[in-house]
Amino acid sequence: MKIDFFKSVVAIAICGLIAYGFFALNAGDNKLLLSLGCFLFMSITTLGTIGIRFELPRTTTLIRTVSGIFFFVALVSNLVFSFTNFSTPPYIITNGVFLLMYVLISYSLSKAKQ
Repeated sequence: MKIDFFKSVVAIAICGLIAYGFFALNAGDNKLLLSLGCFLFMSITTLGTIGIRFELPRTTTLIRTVSGIFFFVALVSNLVFSFTNFSTPPYIITNGVFLLMYVLISYSLSKAKQ
């Protein structure tokens, strides 16, 4: 696994701007939770999509595809929570399950050595 520093910084900056957009869009009590959760989830998936490269090209392609899918899952999930009045536990559980599924799938793909 090799991390491209410049692309990783750009990916994190993009996620910071998206998280700020969610912060500005939401008028509820959980603005900070939504923006921090959005930033964390999207940063991890965007780093997998843009900033990380693996030894084998097939592994890199598979992880980038999974990362892109989970990036859009995170985007849709945060959009849904942004337009609804939500409490903390459902948000943490939903995004936590999605993030752990992403980590498990990515880990499994990286260990497959294909």
